[in-house]
Order: sequence, then structure tokens, then C-alpha cells
Amino acid sequence: MSDCSLCELPTPDPPVTASAVDGEFCCRGCLEVADVLEAADLEESAIRERAREDRDDGTHTDAGGPTDTDSERPVPDGFRETFLSVSGMHCTTCEAFVSLSGERHDGIDRVDVNYATELARVVYDPETLAEDDLLDTLSVHGYRASLETNPDTTRADDDVIQRLLVGGFCAMLVMPWYVFYLYPSYVGIETGILSVDSSPAGYYVPMGMMGLLTTVVIGYTGRPVLRSAYASLRTRRPNMDLLISVAALSAYAYSTVGLALGQTHLYYDVSIAVILVVTLGGYYEGKIKRRSTERLAAITTTTVRDATRRTADGTEIVPVSELCAGDEVLVRAGDRIPVDGTVVDGTAPVDESLLTGESLPVTKRPGDSVAGGTIAHEPLVVDVGADVTSTLDRIGELLWSIQTTKPSAQRFVDRLSTVFVPLVFVVAIGAGTVQLLVGEPPSSALLTGLTVLVVSCPCAMGLATPLAVAGGLRDALERGMVVTNHSVFETAPDVDTIVFDKTGTLTAGEMTVRDVLGDRNALTLAGAIERRDRHPVADAIVDAVDDARIGPSSVEQFERHPGRGVEGIVDGRRVVAGSVALLEDRLGRFPDELSEAAVGVRADGYLPIAVGVEPSLETDGGVVDPGRDPTAGPADFGAPSFALAVVGDRERDAWRDAIESVDGRKLIVLTGDDESATRRFQAHDSVDRVFAGVPPDGKVETIRRLASDRTVAMVGDGTNDAPALAEADLGIAMGGGTDSAAEAADVVVLEDDLLAVETTFALASGSRRRLRENVGWALLYNAIAIPLAATGAINPLFAALAMATSSILVVTNSRRPVC
Repeated sequence: MSDCSLCELPTPDPPVTASAVDGEFCCRGCLEVADVLEAADLEESAIRERAREDRDDGTHTDAGGPTDTDSERPVPDGFRETFLSVSGMHCTTCEAFVSLSGERHDGIDRVDVNYATELARVVYDPETLAEDDLLDTLSVHGYRASLETNPDTTRADDDVIQRLLVGGFCAMLVMPWYVFYLYPSYVGIETGILSVDSSPAGYYVPMGMMGLLTTVVIGYTGRPVLRSAYASLRTRRPNMDLLISVAALSAYAYSTVGLALGQTHLYYDVSIAVILVVTLGGYYEGKIKRRSTERLAAITTTTVRDATRRTADGTEIVPVSELCAGDEVLVRAGDRIPVDGTVVDGTAPVDESLLTGESLPVTKRPGDSVAGGTIAHEPLVVDVGADVTSTLDRIGELLWSIQTTKPSAQRFVDRLSTVFVPLVFVVAIGAGTVQLLVGEPPSSALLTGLTVLVVSCPCAMGLATPLAVAGGLRDALERGMVVTNHSVFETAPDVDTIVFDKTGTLTAGEMTVRDVLGDRNALTLAGAIERRDRHPVADAIVDAVDDARIGPSSVEQFERHPGRGVEGIVDGRRVVAGSVALLEDRLGRFPDELSEAAVGVRADGYLPIAVGVEPSLETDGGVVDPGRDPTAGPADFGAPSFALAVVGDRERDAWRDAIESVDGRKLIVLTGDDESATRRFQAHDSVDRVFAGVPPDGKVETIRRLASDRTVAMVGDGTNDAPALAEADLGIAMGGGTDSAAEAADVVVLEDDLLAVETTFALASGSRRRLRENVGWALLYNAIAIPLAATGAINPLFAALAMATSSILVVTNSRRPVC
């Protein structure tokens, strides 16, 4: 016995072969795939070598994506993971500083901080540190950590407003002296308001007050900026606040020295303007950023920590981590359901908006599944699921992973930022030196250098990518999709081939009776015996029969015939349901017209179920024909009756619209069913190819070979297709957020909406376009603004306004819907 040349499963004896195709195969489906893809075939050794190379260079985007960040490392044994809110961060350098401060403490394995969402994920040893102790550990140098799931940002906003009010008041006292005296004196206009020669007090008292008020603005209003600059020095990652701080402090120091020497060319106005403009711009930027990412932050930090478990003696409050499969937890009205499970008692509207984006609650009854993290509006008793996990927690972890794994554009920006700030310092010093060499006074040279420092904006570059990604994640969530891999925004727009799994994707994976030929009353009796069986076909027949038509019949001598059908005695009459061969073996000849119809039904890709009821002379009791007058007396079952039920997998209502919406790419349908079950898909104009009869391992190899010379997306149900989803360049799972879908796919569609496939490509294209717009704007701004500042074409005040506007434009652009 040999192995299949495609999927490596054992082959039958003899194996499936063809003269035009090299190799031996386990089934016809694998042979056909190999035949069609022979031009793109790869030797097995080459395939494995490519896989190893992909793993080594981190480009293979499987379940977890590239492991280029510490956030990909698993949580060590005995450690726990928690999310904290962190306020007071001003740029991406603050991420590194807070992380560095936390990781220096014993008991903390790592701290991953995200400036865009103002969140920190902490992996710590609960034996060494309590969760509350983490707050003191991370609340350093003005940063504030909180355990609140939805932190109130009012305090932080009030703090900034207070700093702005104090700074603005001081500016109102300082700036009139510049407007009415110093600015005119710079151009030779003496106003007479203040005579420097009159007395030393006439000069030093007002000028000294200006210096003192400027000290308040820098030390109080500008304290967060100075703190961020200090953090950048500690982490050796120069940032925008370092440039601003150097500019403001340089102007302040020069002016203070000039004040001591009795000069009138003082630049306290530059220090005040820079600090106020940067603080005001940061306040507005923060408000927009929080509105852009509040949904992501809510999902990431919404965690249920305790649960009310029902016991033999009553109830007890336990940590969610101590729950076991099969436990029953009580959920009060208005509380979040702690973990995934099944309702065993109670009926309640459940708010799933945080997961699906749907604002209307969904009513849950006993037997319905519920997701952890959703809100019950009435009391429920929930049986804990086998995995003891929460869908909301799982999605939060996925979102965190995607936000902390950097796309290639962000890695480019990071590399650029390492040289950008030092380069700005070089340009500023160079511009000032040139001014001195051409005969300009030292004050003018200093002003030019300060302007260069102020106008540069690495903050815009630092925000360009994370906020664009956050916007894509936000819009996907609002449409009921979870993006689990950052590569989606780079890969999806380049996809040229889409492979749809059939069962569970284009079809619902649920059998249904599509038509009944012959005596429908026979199908009613078949429904009575099919109630005793456990099989998708049996369920389809039972669902198709109205309970009122079955009557009080009892089933006796029920018998299963594996692979063929079932039979039993109903009201004294033998009923057989299954294959035509079984029916003829048990009851005699099946009508020719129904036998011929069965052949046609199978050819059309559906399953024919033959039903027969043996003749009987009984005329009392039995099943009542629904079309018969109920007052006419007992039914007569003396004649034999036959029926043919046409059973098939129910197609999703939107499958045609879904594949037509992505037309323009090569579309392939992949299924393990035989070719007859795919006729309706083969006939569609948008479908380029159908591969039928392909086993699960063959699906993986099919995707691998397709991806050897093109960019392939796989759309599957997230359970049976997990390996193929992971192998594709882009995996889209219609899996309702299941574990296997989340682990294998790049996008998980929570509501099983096939039209979300087209939405995925639109969101990815829009996000990539937004990302490139942000990065392009940041680079263009600096390419224009820095040379203008270096040539003295703009002053520090204008430079501060331009710099703040640059960051605000990036943030505002990221806030817009991507599609």
C-alpha cells in the first residue's frame, strides 16, 4: 500500500491513477487537483524547505502571525495575565518607558503597553505580586494605571484643561509686553511705554515677571511634555517631546541669560507658545484618539473576574479561573456572563453589541448558547462550557495581539524614527551655524535652530500606523468581524484567488427536505420513526413534518440499518425510510417513476430518501391525512404508499451575492463531497473551478500549491477547515468565534454572514490606503517644514502651530470610517 501523492493518506488497492497525471492517489478528488495544478506543482522537499524558511524569517502568516514582538510569547506556567488602563502617555516612547518601569520589578514577566488604546497587558506572578500591587508599579512619573474596565477619562481631561487655563492666564500677562513693547522695539519702533534707561527697576521688574510667569508655564503646563522627554532619554528613544522640550528650554535659558545681561531680545514668548500649542494639540488629539479606539479598549478591558457558582448548599462567589466545565453559574440582571456556556434556567434578552455590533438584545432561552462577556438583562443560570473560556476575553486577546504586532509599514517608521530625531538636532545646529557664518546675529541663529526643533513632528509618524490599524479593527468589529492577524491589511488587497469551502460555508451545513414526491402521508409516518434516529437526514425529515400530522402514533420494533436507513412499526404498519435498495429488500418493488426520479435527484447533487409503508387492512386509529375531513371517521390504510424525499444541504441565502461581490478574482469551490453535489456551483458564471471529493489533508495541499504562485484567500467554516485556513495567505472563518476559527483564521466572522467576505477586502483596502495616507502625510510634512524652518522662512510660533496641526490631521484621518 502506497501513500497519496497529494495528501499522503493511504491509497486503496489498486490506487487511483491516470495516464496523464504522475503519481498514485487515494481518491478521484486528489487526482483531479493534482492534474489541474500540475503546472504549479512543487516537490515535497521544496515545500517543506519553503515552510521552514518562512518560519525562520517570520513571514509565514499562520495562526499567530509573525512573532516579531514579545506579545507573541506564551504566558509562563504559574503566571497570570491582566489588562490595565494607563493614562498620561503622550507618544509611543511612553509605551517603552512604562514597560521598562514595570519589567524591572520582581514578579513581572513582561509589560506590553499600547499608546493608541492607552492599555497595558501585564504578565505577572500572583505569588509575588497581587493584582492591586501592579497599579503602584506602573503609576510612575505621572503615569496612572487603573484596573477599571471602562476608565473615566474625565479626570485626565480636567487635569489638561487646568494646565491650559493656568498656562493661558500666564500667557495673557506676558504677551501684552511683547505686543506693545518688545515686538515694536525689534523693528526700531519705540513706543515709550517702557524706557530701559529710566531705571534698573523699570527694566528688571516687568522682565523678571515675564521670566517668572514663563517658568510657571514650562514647569506646570509643560510638565507632561518634560516628563515624556525624560522618558525618551531613559529609554534611549528620542521623541517629539524631546525636541519640544529642548526648544522650549533653550529659548527659556537664552532669555534668562539675556535678562541678566539687560538685553531686550528675549524669547519667553517662544517657550510659552510652543508649550501651549503642543498641550492644546495633545488635548484635542487625545479626545479624537479615544473616540477612535474606545470600542477596542472596551473589548480588551471588559473582563469578568468573579462568578456566582451554584452549589448543593446554595451559592458561592469564586474567581472565574476556578470554574470547571459543568458548573452552573448564576447571572444577575445587568451582569456580564462570565464564560461561554448554555442556558439551563431562565429567559432573558442578552446584549451582544460589544461582540457583534448589533444594538438589539437577543433573547436566550434554556438550551441556547451564550457568550462570555455579554450582558443578561434578566437573571439566568448558565452551564459552563467544556473549554471554560470567554468569547469576549478571547477576542480581547486577539485584538491585543493584532495591535502589538507591527506591520511592515510600522517597522519602516520605527527604523526611520531611530535616525529622525538625531538628524533634526544635526539640521538645527547646522542651520544655526550657517546663520552665524553669513553674519546673522546670535539671536537670529538661535531662533532658526529653535524653529527647526519645533516644526519637526515624529509624533505624526509614530501615530500613523497604529491609529490606521486601530481604525480598521474598529470598523471590522462594528460589522461583526474580528481581525486576528495584522497581515490582513497588507495581504487582502493583493489576493487574486479565493477558495470557498462548500459545506458549512456556501451551504449552511444543515440537511433539509427540499421536495417530496409521491404520497406525502408516507413521509408523515417516516417522521415518526426518524424521531428515534440520530442522523442529519433524520433531523431533516422530522423538521419537515408538522407535529399535528403525526398524531398519537407509537413506534415499535425500531431498527437501524447503518448506511442504508431505518424501519419500524407504526400503528401496526411497517414503515421503511432509506435507500431504494433497502426499501425493495424489506417491502418489495419501489414504483418505477419514483426510482427514476431518485436517479435524477442524485445526479443533481441531492440525496434521495425512499419511504414505503406496507399495506394493511386496519381502518381505525392511525395517522390522519391533513387534507381529509376530520369528521369523516378513521383513515383507511389498506393500500401501500410510497414517497421520495429530496434531501440536501441548505444553501446559504447570500451565497450567490457573496461570490458575485468578489468577482474579478479567480474563484474556486473546494469540497469533500462528490461532484454531483457541486453542480449548482459549477454552473455559476463567477465560479472558475470546482474541486470535489477532496479529503481534509488534500485541501491543505491544494491551498499550498495554489499559493505557490499566487495570493490565496480561503473561506471556511473555521472548524473542519482550520488547517487549510492556516495555510492560506488570508484565512476567513465563518465560525462564530470558535476556538479553532480564532486559532487558524486571520478574520473571524461572528455572525456567519457570507457578504462579510467582500467587506473584509473593502476594509483591508481602506485600512491600507489610510495607513499609507498617514505615513505619506507625515513624511511630506517633515520634508517641507524642516527645510522651510532651516532657511528661516517660518518663525517658532508658526512652527508650533504647524507641528500640532500635523498630528491632529493624522489622528482625524484615522478616525474616519475606512469604507
